[in-house]
Amino acid sequence: MTTPTSPTPNTPLAIGFIGLGVMGGPMCRNVATKHPGPVTAFDLSADALAALSDTKAAPAGSIEDLAAAADVIFLSLPGGPQVEAVALGPVAAAARAGAIVVDLSTTTVAAARTVAAGLAERGVLFADAPVARTREAAQKGALSIMVGASPAVFETISPLLAYMATDITHGGDVGAGQVLKLVNNMLVFQNTVAVAEMMVLAERAGVSGAVMLEAVSKGSGDSFVLRNHAAKAMLPRDFPARSFPPEYVLKDISYVFDLAAGTGTALPSAAAARRYYEAAAATDLSGRYFPGVIRLVENDTFADTAPPSEAPNSEAAE
Repeated sequence: MTTPTSPTPNTPLAIGFIGLGVMGGPMCRNVATKHPGPVTAFDLSADALAALSDTKAAPAGSIEDLAAAADVIFLSLPGGPQVEAVALGPVAAAARAGAIVVDLSTTTVAAARTVAAGLAERGVLFADAPVARTREAAQKGALSIMVGASPAVFETISPLLAYMATDITHGGDVGAGQVLKLVNNMLVFQNTVAVAEMMVLAERAGVSGAVMLEAVSKGSGDSFVLRNHAAKAMLPRDFPARSFPPEYVLKDISYVFDLAAGTGTALPSAAAARRYYEAAAATDLSGRYFPGVIRLVENDTFADTAPPSEAPNSEAAE
């Protein structure tokens, strides 16, 4: 059985990093800044590579060159199809037996397990390690990373993940990281919709959004979404382009429903949230930061399809 790569004692692992986008760029910067050994980077964008020119991250001529030289290869790519194409194509062709591929992307659980099986045929190990939190957290090296890997692989990569994250959770074998990430993301997407509805409700009832956020953040309605997405984007109604748009949300939600179908799990409230992001992607919110769904609430987009409930009153939550 192949075991995790281990160079000569006291010799740092050689790291390769593929994908220098919104999250990958700052993650690679943290790796290059903190890791004592060599770091090689690859991206199709010359500008993305140039942004790391003030670090020791050396541009690779090709993915094959990077994979051949690295003990651990990090991937930060848009989604499952790209991960499969890169990992099972040029990486698998060039990586050494015993090397470890660590996928920081969000993919389907099935894709993670397919990649792991394909790499195993070449003696290459795999971990799915999707990241959570914001670009700001990526810049600060304060991400949360959820890992699916064997115990031996997890032990090897944990110190490297710590360059990028303050919280690292080993969820189990390959695929567990993606399960945890998809659950995390769906909760964020649903919570964003719920906060959007309640912020507009409060504002129309005469309470400012700022006061609503301050009050709720001190009660049991507090959440990461409330203190971050709501306070920083929804309150000022600032939804920039080149942030996480509704199209990316829908990609992740499709992965959630793939998993739900495979496990026979009904997700009616998740389906309701999905309608918001589908609607957002069809408006001028397309390509803009996903908390912009609050505009749909303000515009009463779903007013004619969501009649008030006639359920009896119940005790209010604390």
